[in-house]
Amino acid sequence: MKHGQKVEVINPNGNQVQYQKRRVFPTDSRKYCYTLETEERRRYLVRATFQYGNLTNGGTYPQFQLYLDATKWATVSIYDGKRVFVKEIIFRASSNSVDVCVCCATTGSPFISTVELRPLNLSMYATDFEDDFFLKVAARINFGAPTEDAVRYPEDPYDRIWESDLVKRQNYLVGKATGTERISTTRNIEIETREYPPVKVMQTAVVGTKGLLSYRLNLEDFPANARAYAYLAEIEDLGQNETRKFKLAQPYFPDYSNAVVNIAENANGSYTLYEPSYMNVSLEFVLSFSFKRTPDSTRGPLLNAMEISKYQEIASKTSKQDSNCVSAFATLSDEIIPKNEGDPCVPTSWEWVNCSTIAPPRITKINLTRRNLTGEIPRELNNMDALEELWLAGNLLTGQLPDMSNLINLKIVHLENNKLTGSLPSYLGSLPSLQALYIQNNSFTGVIPAGLLSTKITFNYDNNPGLRKKNKKHFQLIIGIAIGVLAILLVLFLASLVLLHYLRKKASQKRSDEKG
Repeated sequence: MKHGQKVEVINPNGNQVQYQKRRVFPTDSRKYCYTLETEERRRYLVRATFQYGNLTNGGTYPQFQLYLDATKWATVSIYDGKRVFVKEIIFRASSNSVDVCVCCATTGSPFISTVELRPLNLSMYATDFEDDFFLKVAARINFGAPTEDAVRYPEDPYDRIWESDLVKRQNYLVGKATGTERISTTRNIEIETREYPPVKVMQTAVVGTKGLLSYRLNLEDFPANARAYAYLAEIEDLGQNETRKFKLAQPYFPDYSNAVVNIAENANGSYTLYEPSYMNVSLEFVLSFSFKRTPDSTRGPLLNAMEISKYQEIASKTSKQDSNCVSAFATLSDEIIPKNEGDPCVPTSWEWVNCSTIAPPRITKINLTRRNLTGEIPRELNNMDALEELWLAGNLLTGQLPDMSNLINLKIVHLENNKLTGSLPSYLGSLPSLQALYIQNNSFTGVIPAGLLSTKITFNYDNNPGLRKKNKKHFQLIIGIAIGVLAILLVLFLASLVLLHYLRKKASQKRSDEKG
């Protein structure tokens, strides 16, 4: 990352090296991005973490935006300098890279502590909506944990963070039912299902010994539609006549509340994972949930772990043909290579482009005046059919003009003060929206297309010695010569007819004399 600066964290989080410094970015209109390599169509978990440390000199904690490509991921609001704020999102890669960006600070300056990308097993977190929605992780909880420490790699080979239910913070797992007890086992748990929660997480649980398990927690950025999983495994040895059956006791989830969970039966045995899923549920900001023992059950409900993820609608990135073109322009100068700037238009545009507000965004203006561009104008330019203005004056561009005949919305073109050569294509005079064309101080040659000399177009072509208007006198001379040649040919043709007639008449007269 070439932007921003490293800042020492005062009172960092323990001895963890990654939280001893943070990278702070300028407070401006730009976005600052980390580009991570991905494999197209593979699912990944990406995590960004933020620890600010103590405030200095009477400052205020920052608030800013976090983006994944063009999609708003989260608002990062720091209110405790000692806490590590974690943001996670699960996505299926649509290309060979993804951008994690910070921008748009309302207080303080954007910063970041770590960015992590974790590839997932091919079956994990598949949904019917992944072409249109990311999964923004709202909660991932390890129930019955022995300590406040989170479980992650190496216990979880995918490095998910399973937060302990013993962590104490406001509005986190409150309203616990009386009779809730913690149980654990050292026996192995079979976890070969879709989501592969770690064995260590499944070896602990909470049990409602009085027939009820209930909790309440706040879900950031809710209400929203969500995907939820409960992870269940029977980790107690039940007697021959004992059963553990329970229901989700939520009147506003009638479709799910009717189902009876019998873990050992559903999982085909004890010490085996069963993961009932709620693939598309509408959840409130304050989530209250309960599991209630059925009348014919001898044991209370059990819960090992749970995950809740919000469906985050994917925002449109800049039109691919526009992105390809401006990326090609960016290779023409070291001054404009858009490293760490992400999408050309969203959420903020690169400094040298203007964009439309439609979806997907289209680039309407390129302004690279005096940016030391070298080489030829990219051929990809002809694909930018929404482009209205092209400003490339004062560079070192060479070669001929590329095809721009598709640029039907192009109004203003500045190509002056370069080293461009070749003739002016005839289509330039026919571009339907063209209002102004500036090509002075280049090395163009040939005849100027008649359409460019229209009074409707502002056209400056000074100091192109090899460029000329079509010469009327020269044209008239050519026409005159052509007419003269045609006249001579006509005279010769008529003379040949007269001669032929004379010869035929003479031959006929000779034959008559011979007969007489």
